[in-house]
Amino acid sequence: MGEICVKVSSGATPLAGRAEYYKEGTVPWLRTQEVVWRDIWETEVKITDRALKETAAKWIPENCVIVAISGATAARAAVNKIPLTTNQHCCNMEIDPERANYRYVFHWVSANYERLKSLGQGARSDLNAGLIKSFPIAIPPLAEQDRIVHVLDKFDALVNDLSIGLPAELAARRKQYEYYRDRLLTFEEASA
Repeated sequence: MGEICVKVSSGATPLAGRAEYYKEGTVPWLRTQEVVWRDIWETEVKITDRALKETAAKWIPENCVIVAISGATAARAAVNKIPLTTNQHCCNMEIDPERANYRYVFHWVSANYERLKSLGQGARSDLNAGLIKSFPIAIPPLAEQDRIVHVLDKFDALVNDLSIGLPAELAARRKQYEYYRDRLLTFEEASA
């Protein structure tokens, strides 16, 4: 995967005991427990501009594929839909758009979760940037990646977006009900 990235980075955790790094913070800061196979539009925790200046925390642009590298969350993936910062347990991959569709990479990592997770090392089965960068990925032509992404994103929306999936499911069940209602309540006239 490293060959399709413009940049691979990790973040940092500003010292928790320093209120000036967190109090009234406005900089989105992502922790691995929020990396759960979805798009990230906001973070639970914010850090301050001072934390950015005084620690190794740094901005990553939107649409990076983020892979958790630590413990129970290792190998889970997400895509940040806003610029944000992350802790050091996130491997942030900025995908080269000339080589790969970032959504395709996200779906690939998600589909290969068990395989990637099995590469974990140590007592906590941690991953690292080197393991992730060397993880193989099939790279079809961009047009095919786009087609795959279209199908998978549409399916994901049907399954996970209540405003799309639930109405579609209700409509399907309504048609099914009407079909069986009509079949069960339609009787042939008895011949006399």
